[in-house]
Amino acid sequence: MGKYKRLFLVYLVLTFVGIFIIITLNFKPNYAQDKSPVLKIATEPTFPPFEMLSIYNSLEGFDIDLMKAIAKETDLTIEFESLPFDGIIPALQSGTIDGAISAITITAERAKTISFSRPYFKSGLAIAVNKDNKNINNFDDLINKKVAVQIGTTGANEVVKIPGVKISTFDNASLALQELLNGNVDAVVNDAPATLYALKIGDLTKLKIVDKLLTEEYYGIALPKNSPNINIINNGLLTIIENGTYQAIYQKWFGGKPPELPVTAPVLKSATSESIKINQILANLWQGTLITLQLTIISACLGIIIGSLIALALMISYRPLRWLARLYIDFLRGTPLLVQIFMIYFGLPALFQDFGVIFNWDRQIAAITALSLNASAYLAEILRGGIQSIDKGQWEASQVLGLNYLQTMRLIIFPQAFRRMLAPLGNEFITLLKDTSLVAVIGFEELFRQGQLMVATTYRAFEIYAMIAIIYLLLTLMSARLFRWLENYMNPVNIRR
Repeated sequence: MGKYKRLFLVYLVLTFVGIFIIITLNFKPNYAQDKSPVLKIATEPTFPPFEMLSIYNSLEGFDIDLMKAIAKETDLTIEFESLPFDGIIPALQSGTIDGAISAITITAERAKTISFSRPYFKSGLAIAVNKDNKNINNFDDLINKKVAVQIGTTGANEVVKIPGVKISTFDNASLALQELLNGNVDAVVNDAPATLYALKIGDLTKLKIVDKLLTEEYYGIALPKNSPNINIINNGLLTIIENGTYQAIYQKWFGGKPPELPVTAPVLKSATSESIKINQILANLWQGTLITLQLTIISACLGIIIGSLIALALMISYRPLRWLARLYIDFLRGTPLLVQIFMIYFGLPALFQDFGVIFNWDRQIAAITALSLNASAYLAEILRGGIQSIDKGQWEASQVLGLNYLQTMRLIIFPQAFRRMLAPLGNEFITLLKDTSLVAVIGFEELFRQGQLMVATTYRAFEIYAMIAIIYLLLTLMSARLFRWLENYMNPVNIRR
């Protein structure tokens, strides 16, 4: 016991040392009381030409230059922080950031939960289609069509109103345009300036934009509700408009003369918004839960089938096949599942098109393929380890009794190995259940994606994500309980004679 007491004391000392180091690193004494506070300004650097990363991995773009100019005029110290677009408003609500500039359209619904500066840019929605498409010219032409949008944008909100439309939501506009380029959707609805810039810089010669703007919108700098910095930001914005700095920044990124900007966005003068419908939220979560379970069960079954074949390949005497099986496992276990999903859904169609072959994935099939292949690599090792854990003497005894390989495996080896594999198989099933949330990046509307879509329209991040976490917890607890019951049921000691 003395050994364990010493180990416990060492662990306790290391824990306190770690806590002390963390507190020390995060303690920042305020030596300069007269220095202006640092404002954390969020942006998503995937929306050129407003915000993007340069070749030197630094932020640049119209919004970045504008915010720096405002900070210079108002003596503010700002610190940019990268966030996904659908996470910006929840971050403002929680107070983890002081503001955000990311081509955020001023809307009545958003103004209920956050504050906006005066408008700094006039924009509008536009439709991007394939160059040879002559059938889509306005919103009415999108009826019963497949349309890709960026989650949480006004484009996504407008497309929902179109009858019969099939919507694919993505985390950024570049993925939506790639979806159009791969031929999986008929159109992309997005902000016109950003789409035009993407087509130009990305050399997407196969795409075009419908000439007519669909809406008239204004961007604003977003701040927490009733932020004390809103007047400072507005005064700085007014100053750079009057002294010509704004015109110079606009000329740099867009050319021409900037349009006149109102003091208040017109949409806020007649602000109306819909109330949150809890029944619809619960219905969407239930639908997402069913899809998640379906995705998990199908992927687990396919993963076991593929994993069994890989496990057998690992145990045969033919060396080249063993090497291939090992390479398969090492690749799938050594690369992130998220990367594999992108490679399968976006990369393979683009690769085939480079060779002149038209190839498109259904999102559900692509999601199942990625999850099944990834799970099979882990399941193969679980199956191999379980089978090889059985004593070799049982193989020899089976041969003496005249049983062939398949009979020995089916009647003697596998039943014993399966009982030993139940615990790791249960862990892999639970891991797969949680990993289904990653397919949200390709717009597949499982449980987590349904939550993202609702947060993007209701801006009730904590409540909705808490509900999703509870659902995942219940699913994992039930899965764990099921596998524990199966272990007890298959235990020879507990089986009635």
